[in-house]
Amino acid sequence: MTDRSSAAPAALAFDNRLESAPKDPHRRAGWRTMAGLFLTTLATLMFEVLLTRIFSVTMWYHFAFMAVSIAMFGLTAGGMAVYLLPRYRPAEHAMVGMAEGCLLFGLASVWAVLFHAHFPCVPAPTLSGFISVAVTYGVISIPFVFSGICVCLALTKFPHQVSSLYAVDLAGAATGCILLIFILNITDAISAVFGVSFLAALAGALLAWDGGAKRWLQGSIAFMALAAGIAVGNTVAGKSHAPPLRLGWTKEGREPPPLYERWNSFSRVTVAEDWAGMGVPNQEGLSSTCIKGLVVPHRLLRIDSSAETTLLEFKGDLKAVEYLKCDVKDAAFAIWPNRDVLVVGAGGGRDVLAALASDEKSVRAVEINANIIQAVNGRYGDYTGHLDRDPSVQFVNDEARSYIARSGERFGIIQISFIDTWAATAAGGFALTENSLYTLEAWNSMLNHLMPDGVLSVSRWYVPNNPLEAYRLVSLAGAALARVGANDPRAHLAVLAKVPQESPSNLQTTALTVLVGRSPFSETELARIRDFANRLGFRIILDPRSPADPLWAALASGRVSRDVLSSGIVDLSPPTDDRPFFFQMFRLGSAWRYAFKLDWINTLHAQAVASIFVLLIAVSVLSLACLILPLVWRAKVVLEPGALPFCVYFAAIGLGFMIVEVSQMERLVIFLGHPTYALSTVLFTLLLSAGLGSWVTQGVDPEGLRKAGMVRLAVLLGALAIFGLLTPFAIRTFAASTTPARLATAVGILFPAGFFMGMAFPLGMIASASRFRKPDRLTPWFWGINGATSVVGSVLALAIALAAGIAASFWTGLASYVVAMAAFYLTLREATRSTADRS
Repeated sequence: MTDRSSAAPAALAFDNRLESAPKDPHRRAGWRTMAGLFLTTLATLMFEVLLTRIFSVTMWYHFAFMAVSIAMFGLTAGGMAVYLLPRYRPAEHAMVGMAEGCLLFGLASVWAVLFHAHFPCVPAPTLSGFISVAVTYGVISIPFVFSGICVCLALTKFPHQVSSLYAVDLAGAATGCILLIFILNITDAISAVFGVSFLAALAGALLAWDGGAKRWLQGSIAFMALAAGIAVGNTVAGKSHAPPLRLGWTKEGREPPPLYERWNSFSRVTVAEDWAGMGVPNQEGLSSTCIKGLVVPHRLLRIDSSAETTLLEFKGDLKAVEYLKCDVKDAAFAIWPNRDVLVVGAGGGRDVLAALASDEKSVRAVEINANIIQAVNGRYGDYTGHLDRDPSVQFVNDEARSYIARSGERFGIIQISFIDTWAATAAGGFALTENSLYTLEAWNSMLNHLMPDGVLSVSRWYVPNNPLEAYRLVSLAGAALARVGANDPRAHLAVLAKVPQESPSNLQTTALTVLVGRSPFSETELARIRDFANRLGFRIILDPRSPADPLWAALASGRVSRDVLSSGIVDLSPPTDDRPFFFQMFRLGSAWRYAFKLDWINTLHAQAVASIFVLLIAVSVLSLACLILPLVWRAKVVLEPGALPFCVYFAAIGLGFMIVEVSQMERLVIFLGHPTYALSTVLFTLLLSAGLGSWVTQGVDPEGLRKAGMVRLAVLLGALAIFGLLTPFAIRTFAASTTPARLATAVGILFPAGFFMGMAFPLGMIASASRFRKPDRLTPWFWGINGATSVVGSVLALAIALAAGIAASFWTGLASYVVAMAAFYLTLREATRSTADRS
């Protein structure tokens, strides 16, 4: 950390450079300043989302979510810097300070990502692991501090234009979330970071031009040229899969250059070297009786460096892949041949081959990730046998749940085999695409799209001593069957598992398959199931006739009370669209105790929940520091009469906006079915509509602020209440509609809420400008408080959703706006009293 004596020359040099800046304290922000602010927030949001993607590759998805929150705190720290440091106080220096912040933001973003790409971050329950995470987050937060300085100066040094400036701020952020989706479809994340730094430098150039800072203008132009050249050059080199700048470390360790690499807004897909002599892949479900001495040439396709799917070498001879009929994951194909099959998650095509080898009538493979389909049928099509050219096979690029709901077809088998990515989407670390498949509503839809004798086959990990995923699958199956009218759900269920070859005490993980019949299994079908299991050495954990463990039988009944399912350290109740967190079974209070004590699969789930608990404490402490530090540093200014209600107001609207945003992002991931759609729709609609809401507050007269502000806030509460009540109904009504119709529905229900939420911040700034003699001395602190509570809100929204559901999270956001309205009333009452006292 730099001490003040060493920082003094830099501060003096900065002040000297400002001498040439115009000294007009009433100068208004012109179009160049507006454009500079727009580009700054555009680049900031792009960088934030890029970090989520990068961190999902280099660390686990729950750490990627933490990165977003820490980045947001960096923005808040920038606001605090404007408030506390003397160099940023003169209003006439605002544009030059903004130019400096933009250029440093661009430089720091490149440095931070290159540092992270080549120096490993190894999250572990050790001192070195803690230090590596702390250093990574410290480095990553630096660019956001400079961005926060720029944005805070814009919103606090031009009090008469705060409505329009805040509108530009939000419009830039909204554009950034859309633009990044297209950028990641044509380039990689490292090249995109240089694109972000180019935009930041362009913003700095515009601001330096407006502020008359020639040196900052020259520096920004030079850096723009450098960043653009590197971004283009690295992208071109990446087309041949040999970019000079790439991620050197992933969560799996140092990574050699892959044979193939493609990025998009919710994944990084790579293909590693050929494993022609390395035995048989995916043995977690294969019977040992079928694979002795077998060698299967294959390649590994990885999503975000950890989740794997297999590219099997296939030359058209189905006899070469008959060993797939010995896999517990493909039990449904072996037991029920000659059916129309829907494979959820096509991956590398392994399930498609298994279905063809079992003589299924037709196979429709749905895959959400276009890059995977392109790799399997395009780049490696000759290697995988071009399954897409088989007349009985059809690949569909879509999200499976929404596709099934729209299809209007019925299938003989719907297969879901190990569908998870351990990847953070651009919407946030816990908004996992596949969670939408493991909810009560999703399974109801799939059961209703089966033929009368159809079967839903779902496979997950099996840990004999701690089968939490298996328990929850059976709980979900029983509840879904009961909801579609099954009188005895257990009569529709069979659970098969591969028995670990080693002692269960070693916590070896194998595969388990839950077979769910649309109708009760007949005696003939049960005989086939038993024959399949006995022949291949699989264990029948549950079926309608055999004795079963009491817990398995109770879960299969579909009528176990929620109190029983939710007792203890884990929650085994069936996930719903309101609580779509299938993998997060541990409670916030107990997850930490088990985060490093269980098998790898359940440890990962416990760590994910524990990270939320730890992060909530961390951001709450840091946010509290944003309140306490100014009290210690500039007590006389902060304690100015009437400041407290403003603190409460800005804290409440920051908390409320973020909780509403995150809760709706989680909800619409389920409704829209695609993480990119959820991200772009929620962020773009809320930010753009909020910007329009801010824009229309320009006409608010400070003299009539009391009535105008209270009316707008009252309408905001009404709009949010109507939004909260109607959204579940709209989602149910349009769930099976086309994608454009669902997008239009989402925009229609989000826009009014965002429009009125966007009014809250400028109304507070207008009120503070009319309340205090020198508002620019306090407004940076208010902006920092707003940002700090936004950080807390992003974590709190998820914690509430995990514990009580998305709806509870949303209504908590509404309650925050109720507090804000009460605080706004107090600010105006205090202002009235002060005016009376002065008169």
